[in-house]
Amino acid sequence: MVRQQTHGLRPSPVPGPEPGLTNDDCNCPARPARHRAALVLSAITVGYNVIEGVVSLVFGGLAGSAALIGFGLDSFMESLSGGIMLWRFGRRWDTPEAELRAERRATTAVGITFFVFAAYVLYESVDKLVMRETPDPSLPGIVIALLSVITMPTLFLLKRRVARRIGSRSLAADAKQTLACFFLSVALLVGLGLNYFFGIWLADPFVGLLIVGYLGREGVLTLRDRKFCSC
Repeated sequence: MVRQQTHGLRPSPVPGPEPGLTNDDCNCPARPARHRAALVLSAITVGYNVIEGVVSLVFGGLAGSAALIGFGLDSFMESLSGGIMLWRFGRRWDTPEAELRAERRATTAVGITFFVFAAYVLYESVDKLVMRETPDPSLPGIVIALLSVITMPTLFLLKRRVARRIGSRSLAADAKQTLACFFLSVALLVGLGLNYFFGIWLADPFVGLLIVGYLGREGVLTLRDRKFCSC
């Protein structure tokens, strides 16, 4: 029996998972199809928010509705995270390591957008309180908010499902921003209803302040979580 001479050479170690990442953290079947689903959902989110923003600004300007104009600006802010997802899933990464780096960068960027979004909602809510801005019960505003209340929960659930299947922390965080968009739409509708029926105009800005707390908390959790996958 002949023994192979290694001449002191050791076999190269098989690369293992990144620190803090185990096989149990990742579930990566059918990667291309899953990534396409994430890309399509992100494109729908960005496209919807851009259209919603433009329509809100146009009708808000025509009706002189500050609330509707503010809602339109919210829509553009909500597109930040979706734009990051388009970059994350819009290209094929050469190696698992490159994809893991992209996932880390995307997660960090989405985490930062939580704070940008929170700062904007905080400014808008405080401005409404100081200026005593009452929501205008305009038909376009009600229709746009109702469409968001229907659309955003569906996008949130689909994104969360895909994020779990591919083990993407960045997409999971983006889904939570979509949920925040739903909260803002509900706040607008509640504010319109309470002001119209009871003359209570404080609901919208106060709900906005609660959403600021939600956004800040999710931003901290997103940046603190170090479990990444390279699916």
